[in-house]
Amino acid sequence: MLNALFGSLARVKILNLLLLYPEKKYQVRQLTSDLNLPTGAIRRELDNLVKFGLINEEKLRENGEKKEGKGEKKYFSSNSNFLLFPEIKSLFIKAQILSSQKFLDQLQKTCQPKFLALTGLFTNYPEAQTDILVVGTIHRQAFLKLIKELEKDLNREINFTILTEREFNYRREIMDIFLYNILEGRTLILLDNLRKANSLQIK
Repeated sequence: MLNALFGSLARVKILNLLLLYPEKKYQVRQLTSDLNLPTGAIRRELDNLVKFGLINEEKLRENGEKKEGKGEKKYFSSNSNFLLFPEIKSLFIKAQILSSQKFLDQLQKTCQPKFLALTGLFTNYPEAQTDILVVGTIHRQAFLKLIKELEKDLNREINFTILTEREFNYRREIMDIFLYNILEGRTLILLDNLRKANSLQIK
């Protein structure tokens, strides 16, 4: 979907990484390695995005100092001051949620989840200690395979937590801080059979 909107897979992968981690700075060689893309494609898309204004380019030394001279290197990061930055970032987050819906469909075919919630990177909630919370009878090997596919699709590591229904209920009863922060924070609930109803809602 995003490839059609933004013109190329390379551009989507670069934006997906830089928009969701605006505090980080990347060199071309790091982007080439992390995104598994040709260096030429990376440089071409970065040049276009810098000219557009969505990406910043800085020349820094290895220690991060903004001084010109021998040893300086180019670093790239997203420009949070760009006029449409919030809207474009939101679009990428929503695209991730669509990918997670495919993950849910596949999960229900191989496992027996009773509850599935997304937080962390999926809802732009960096305070969360996990990205996915799943409750129920989970076949771990099949689940890990789905996680790897989702990580490949999103091009990032996914942190997940698996709880049995008994563990979930106990933690909820004792107001466990980990579970409380998930349920009361910015969380997207994709599946909730613990309350005998499915839902798709964002707090």
